[in-house]
Amino acid sequence: MNSKTNILYKTTEGKTITWFESSNKYLILENTTADILKSLNKGISVNEIAEDLSKNLSVPLDTTIDFIKDLEKRIYGAKEQLETEEIIDYKDIQIPKSFEFIKYYKVNNVVFKISYLSEKELSLVHPKFAHLVNENLASFDYEFDVFINNNAIFLFVDKKQIGAWDNKNIHYFQGKFSMEFIQKIHQKEENEWMGVFHASAVSNEKKSILFLGDSGNGKSTSLALLQAHGFTCLADDFVPIDSEKREVYSFPASISIKKSSLETLLPIYPELATTAEYNFTRLNKIVRYLKPNNNNYFSHLPCNDLVFIKYVKDSDLNCKKIAKIDAFQQLIPDSWLSPKKENAQIFLDWFDSLNCYQLTYSKNEEMLKTVSKIFDNDL
Repeated sequence: MNSKTNILYKTTEGKTITWFESSNKYLILENTTADILKSLNKGISVNEIAEDLSKNLSVPLDTTIDFIKDLEKRIYGAKEQLETEEIIDYKDIQIPKSFEFIKYYKVNNVVFKISYLSEKELSLVHPKFAHLVNENLASFDYEFDVFINNNAIFLFVDKKQIGAWDNKNIHYFQGKFSMEFIQKIHQKEENEWMGVFHASAVSNEKKSILFLGDSGNGKSTSLALLQAHGFTCLADDFVPIDSEKREVYSFPASISIKKSSLETLLPIYPELATTAEYNFTRLNKIVRYLKPNNNNYFSHLPCNDLVFIKYVKDSDLNCKKIAKIDAFQQLIPDSWLSPKKENAQIFLDWFDSLNCYQLTYSKNEEMLKTVSKIFDNDL
């Protein structure tokens, strides 16, 4: 067998969620398969494991040996490395002497000076944070520089190069920018975060709920409706959860509103009629940005519930608990999860404690009442 690797296991609903440190990947395995994997990782021989399996399952020994060898090959054969984005190495790059745009963003009492070389760089970051701009500031706490050079976009924080990404990896740049932003706001290093989730987070000032779902399902629209009815927007699209408290932390980006939601939201938010539109061709969507109603961007709250939400025209309201395994398979693909073993264990324990729902609706009033019941543990 190849060398051992650190593996974590969490059994839930008759399956075992398995995490591999070498690749920071999660797999859902049958419990028997997970038990075999545990034995292999302890150094127990294939023949010994196969003999026990053959007796327990009343299957020929040759069959169990072949099965275990195949499993061993698939798990350990290809030395899968920890997946990382492609970061371009330009060690000698110099920060430009002048920038076309310099913006000051105030997040509570923390001030960021962010310089953009041109309108191109500005368009990649600024629209989500325009509501934080304060032009009357003379001093700042942190300084970000964003510029394109040699067809790569660079990010410097306090004159230190964080990374550089080519055109096809712009989303990695945006993710890293957001990660650096929350680190400064909340005074936490990257290894202190359990994960970041592609979701919308809403609170009742006591706890939070995460809304998830494919693009176009109505996450952000539901969030906008909820904040218009007394709830607070904690974060949209980029939802960070720390490893110490296992709480959702506020992220001060605007709520992204798609064109298809304007008819629903314009009566509530008339300012959207004159808000600038942004066309994201890579994502095939046109959005406008709505200011979140959060008055404290330092806030952080526990989360006990995941709601996979979907707006379906003319549908009856349907809200039901769903299997954790199904929820897990939907949650993982668009999430950034810490590769640190201790944080991976915290994530598995946190997920195991959650209530997971599927909510389908067409009438906004019914959705609002249902979410209120989830907050009140009354569903």
